[in-house]
Amino acid sequence: MMYELIDFKTHGDYQGSLVALEKGEDFPFDIKRVYYIWGTKQNVVRGKHAHRKLEQVIVCTSGSCDFILDDGKERQTVHLDNPAQGLYIKHNIWREFTNFSQDCVVMVLASEHYDEADYIRNYDEFKKEISK
Repeated sequence: MMYELIDFKTHGDYQGSLVALEKGEDFPFDIKRVYYIWGTKQNVVRGKHAHRKLEQVIVCTSGSCDFILDDGKERQTVHLDNPAQGLYIKHNIWREFTNFSQDCVVMVLASEHYDEADYIRNYDEFKKEISK
């Protein structure tokens, strides 16, 4: 499976905790886009796509959710609930996410700018493309 959990350096004391993410230090790619998602109902399924070249690091900054990852041969579920950890997903991985806690906030750091042509939004098309 083409994913990895990245543990970020955490700094903290009696006042709280801090994670600083720095270019060239914490990511396997240069960050070109950042977005975040919140207010999603618990049983909604988001994502439902793969990317042809884009890579992502996904951080659940608050609450929790589950990512279902599929490389065409195997499906795995990864539970995210730690803001000091990022889920690194390479390209050509089908992803869905669900099981959102009420306070879930997901931040996504991406290797590319938004490009609709990079998306594979149909699972059967995804299976065809990765079998080439």
